[in-house]
Amino acid sequence: MHEWIAAAKAELGIDLDVDIAELLDMTKVVAHEVARPAAPITSFLVGYAAALRAGGAGAVSEANRRVTGLAEQWATERENGAAL
Repeated sequence: MHEWIAAAKAELGIDLDVDIAELLDMTKVVAHEVARPAAPITSFLVGYAAALRAGGAGAVSEANRRVTGLAEQWATERENGAAL
């Protein structure tokens, strides 16, 4: 997987190291608590949000943390009968 990520970053001209485990954890939470197809789209949205905030690993981490919290809240509210 790390070779693939390195190749994709090179192809896209990206020189940014992010916390891969953190991103994978987020996609797991979204896939289980929201919907499996939402995970890759949410990953895109995290990257886009980080780019809008001048990019960098910190911006990715912040967007990732926020959306993980949202997915957990979403699941809790669905369990309690409320919808976001």
